[in-house]
Amino acid sequence: MQFPLLKLAAIDIGSNAVRCQISAVLHHEDRYRLKRVEYIRYPLRLGEDVFATGRISEPKQAKFIKLLHALRLLMEVHDVAPNHYLICATSAMRTAVNGPEVAALIQHELGMRVNVIDGQAEALYINRVIEHLLEDNKHYLHIDVGGGSTEFNIYHNRRKVASQSFEVGSIRRMQQEEAGLSTDAMRATWQRMEDWVRENGRRYQVSRAIGTGGNINKLYSMAQAGTALDRPVSRQRIADVLKSITEMSMDERVNVALLNPDRADVIVPAGHIYVSAMEWADVQHMFVPDIGLKDGMLQTLFEEHFEEFRARDDHRPGGPTTTIKSRPTEIE
Repeated sequence: MQFPLLKLAAIDIGSNAVRCQISAVLHHEDRYRLKRVEYIRYPLRLGEDVFATGRISEPKQAKFIKLLHALRLLMEVHDVAPNHYLICATSAMRTAVNGPEVAALIQHELGMRVNVIDGQAEALYINRVIEHLLEDNKHYLHIDVGGGSTEFNIYHNRRKVASQSFEVGSIRRMQQEEAGLSTDAMRATWQRMEDWVRENGRRYQVSRAIGTGGNINKLYSMAQAGTALDRPVSRQRIADVLKSITEMSMDERVNVALLNPDRADVIVPAGHIYVSAMEWADVQHMFVPDIGLKDGMLQTLFEEHFEEFRARDDHRPGGPTTTIKSRPTEIE
């Protein structure tokens, strides 16, 4: 017996990986939930091209189009409606001089619109899901490190009061170090980042950190191995794990620590940003919820189409009788 489910899909085109999540919209007794039914991550690594040459190469473009074509077919077999998905691209696409050209090519060949968003828009998406995890009368520094940029947000009494994006990310920093750029060459941007965190952390009396992104998720799971994964992790523990990874060869990171190759090389530069930001803000512990840009995109889709979902449920026995938008809970 088949039971029809309305589904939403989010495709996050990052500098390191492309993530696609398809979630079903569930409703029962005036409560909405999003249930993950499909998740795919592919290490396309657009940032390798862009941060080295400023462009997305033709071979990478070809792979990019094949990947999005595959994701379009996946959404079709999941019966995701054409207006029920959202595609957002971040630092690599907005930095690439041929980013608009590649987006237009994808639109022409696949009929899929790629929204190239800036750091502020990226932060706004994540804010949609972060703000409901916060406690009253607590002040947080949110750190999100991507392949090409790092986003900082300050939350004071559940309200975002400051945010800033910096063009410093795991792939970008790794390539700078591999290119032999001196500390002086990278110091200016790094110093601006430090100054911003110190000033705003002190001004808003930040006492806790929240980390999002694939690298901190992996560091967190390694740091909390054998313990509950819903507890904060100490800055010292993250630093200890990071030190042990730093001392490993790439072969050991992949075959002993069991890191994927596309994670093994960027986790160290990303980890240094998280630990440094915590030091600058004088924060000792970090919460690491498993959420990110794609979750904010799904929340946005849900809110945009809520009346459509509600109208559909109104025709079912026991359908909703309220017009208040419910914030869905994401479940596995």
